[in-house]
Order: sequence, then structure tokens, then C-alpha cells
Amino acid sequence: AKKKIYPTLWWLYRDGLLPEDTHFVGFARSKLTVEDIQKQCQPYMKVSEEDSSKLSQFFSRHSYLSGGYNDPAAFRSLNRHVGEIPNGEAANRLFYLALPPSVYEDVTRNISLECLSTKGWNRVIVEKPFGKDLQSSDQLSNHLSSLFKEEQIYRIDHYLGKEMVQNLMVLRFGNRIFGPIWNRDSISCVVLTFKEPFGTEGRGGYFDEFGIIRDVMQNHLLQMLCLVAMEKPASTNSDDVRDEKVKVLKCVREASLDDVVLGQYTGDPEGEGEARKGYLDDQTVPKGSRTPTFATVVLYVENERWDGVPFVLRCGKALNERKAEVRLQFCDVPGDIFARHCKRNELVIRVQPNEAVYAKMMTKKPGMFFNPEESELDLTYGSRYKDVKLPDAYERLILDVFCGSQMHFVRSDELREAWRIFTPLLHRIESENIVPVPYTYGSRGPIEADELLNKVGFRYEGTYKWVNPHKL
Repeated sequence: AKKKIYPTLWWLYRDGLLPEDTHFVGFARSKLTVEDIQKQCQPYMKVSEEDSSKLSQFFSRHSYLSGGYNDPAAFRSLNRHVGEIPNGEAANRLFYLALPPSVYEDVTRNISLECLSTKGWNRVIVEKPFGKDLQSSDQLSNHLSSLFKEEQIYRIDHYLGKEMVQNLMVLRFGNRIFGPIWNRDSISCVVLTFKEPFGTEGRGGYFDEFGIIRDVMQNHLLQMLCLVAMEKPASTNSDDVRDEKVKVLKCVREASLDDVVLGQYTGDPEGEGEARKGYLDDQTVPKGSRTPTFATVVLYVENERWDGVPFVLRCGKALNERKAEVRLQFCDVPGDIFARHCKRNELVIRVQPNEAVYAKMMTKKPGMFFNPEESELDLTYGSRYKDVKLPDAYERLILDVFCGSQMHFVRSDELREAWRIFTPLLHRIESENIVPVPYTYGSRGPIEADELLNKVGFRYEGTYKWVNPHKL
């Protein structure tokens, strides 16, 4: 809450994007004051000197109550408090559940029974994890659907608020040039990557309960796969888009252990600071844990457009760089006349850092000779849109909730299909206590993962060198 939610609400308020009479009410078990909240949040709020008076106005609209999550009387007090705010009885109410999953059922039941507006709309934002497997996810979904309508529930996955993830739909369906080649006839392989250059850093206890597949792959990467693979929706209406995402997930067969590489990072003896520590050196991690901190999984979308094309999902901690991207590698040019000097074309959508879309292509090397050379068509946002501030993912998504747009939120049937794909794999990993492959902190990950990519047909040449055109 202090790092993301309060700063996001402040940025939306500062920029005049929230309704003028918005009030903010905090509720938790802790005994806190609004001053305590401000003190904890302010380091993350990026407040300039000229905004200090506006910040005071922002916090003047805050109040805070403490109470038990399973105590209906506490929620009646919360409802009474909200009703005493000017226009509170008739106001719209947005409930953001920044809570551990263990208390979701109590809190949502009490909100539903005691705190709903009788005149305005009611909306509930739920954060991941949305369960640990298909059974627990279904249990949570069934519980929520017994209390709220689907159009009131906003399951937030912040990756769906990222600029380049949202750009995937415009790139695909707003450009004539991509339509005819966005299929198995032209695309050889799709690789979706999420890499972090740091480990758990003392927070491994929470991570160990879930592992990298639940933490990143089953949600962020699978959402990106949907946007790459789905058919064109009838419109940009929320349910039209989400209908197509569900359709494509229904075509994905369950992940198989034969198409998986799991890894766990070890310390680098030559590294510095945290880099010297392996996952098991984190004192919050259970001794001898086999929870993977790295995974590569190959999925197949079994429909007419994508039959036989591998979708490779890769994610990991303590790797050599911070990067999230979608990479489409195209097939070889048939009838080669350049003595195998041509490399495969690629279209890369880089989500973070330094948002960009670029196409790797062959061109003639300048000069007297007739030699092909790798180059690129490059749209780097920082160069093309120099003075444009890209909003934070949470800013977009929370504003979407105020506006009632569910396009970038996960629907219950979509969530169910995502868990269907991964649950058998997760249960097998845990029941067989599979040992992850060790890899060194700061490396590319296990070499076995590169071998799996090679096996399914991805070709890594290692010859491409990007030249920054703005520094020539």
C-alpha cells in the first residue's frame, strides 16, 4: 500500500484525474493515524516543492479506522464513518483489498453485508495471488461471485497496465502489415521473457510459498501470450477483448514437465554483496527448499493460426539483466540466395526497461560489396516521445476502475483457464519434489534452458549488435 497504492492515488489526485469530491478511508488491524500513513508513504510519492500544498489537501481527505477483518461490528463502524463523509450515503464506493489471501473471505463477506453503497456503484479490486492452483482459485472465485457481480470485481494484474503490453493490441490490429504474417506460416517461435537482476533479498519466505511459476508466469507472461495469440475482438469493449483471451487459453494444452526447465540461483563467489548469496542463503527461506527461482516452459496453442508454433515463457530472479519482452522470431527465407548469411527476422516488443518496438531485419552492408548485414527498424519510446511521461501501470488501472473499464482486468473464466494450464505441472513438481538446476547469480540462467529453446526451434545467433542511432 505505501509503495504503490497511496502513491498512485496521490499522482491521480495531483493530476486532476479523480472526481473532485473523492475521499480516502483506510481500514486495517493496525492502530495507525493518517499522519503515520503519510510518513510511511511520502518517500515513494515523488512530491515536488510546488505540490506540497496540494499534498496537504490530499491527506486532508484521508481518514483511518482500525478493526478486525472477521468482526462485522468493525465493518458497521466503517460503513457509519463513510456515511458521515459529505454525500457519503449516496457516494460510489471502491474497495481496494491490499490484503493477504487468508483474510479475503472474511473481508469480502463483511464488505458485502455491511459496507455497500445503496445508491452509488460498488467495485472491488483484488490483488494476486488469485489462489495457488485451480481448486483454491475456483474456491475464491466462487466465494467472490456469491457476494458480487462479475462487473463489480477487478482482479488487478499490473502488467496489463504497462504501456507496451497495452500497445500489443494496437500494433497487431491497427497495422495492415502485420495481419498476413501473424501466424504459423511466417512465425517460427514466440518467446516471452521476464528477467530480474536481483534475488529475494530477505523476502524469500513469502516467495517460497509460491515460486516463480505462480509469481510471474501463470499471470504476467500468460497475459502477454493471450495478447500475442488471440484473434481480433469484435470491438475494444472489455468483454469482447476478454472473450478472445479466454478462447485462446482454451486452445492451450496443459504444460508438460518434458517441456520445462526449473532453476534455483546460487551465490557467485566472485560477486559483491547480495550477489554472493544464493537463494538458500536467504534466512527467510526454509532450509533445503526446492522452490524454483527460474523457469522456462514451452506451451502450444492448438488452433489453426498457431498449430505447431512453440510459445516459450521464461522468467527468473538473480539473472544478468532486468528485462521484460515479447520476441517473435520469423521463419527462414525460403530459396536462400545469400549463401546462408541471412539471419532470421525478429519483431521485439520491449516492455521494460526503455520501452521499444523494433524489427530485426537484413540489409545490404554499405560499401562496395554485396554482403547482407543485420540491422533494425527501431521505435524506442524514449527517443520518439521525448517529453511524454508514461503513466505508471497502477495509475492506468486504478483510473480504469473509477471509469468502469474492465478490459485490462482478469475475468473469472480467464483465470480458471490459466490455472488449468499450470496446475497439473505445479502439483507434479511439488509431489515429486523435483530438484531445480542450480545457476549462478548474475548469469543468463541454466544452460539447459537455452538447450530447450534450441530444441523447439528458436535460433540464437549472437551476432546482432544494436547501435544507438541517437549517439552516432
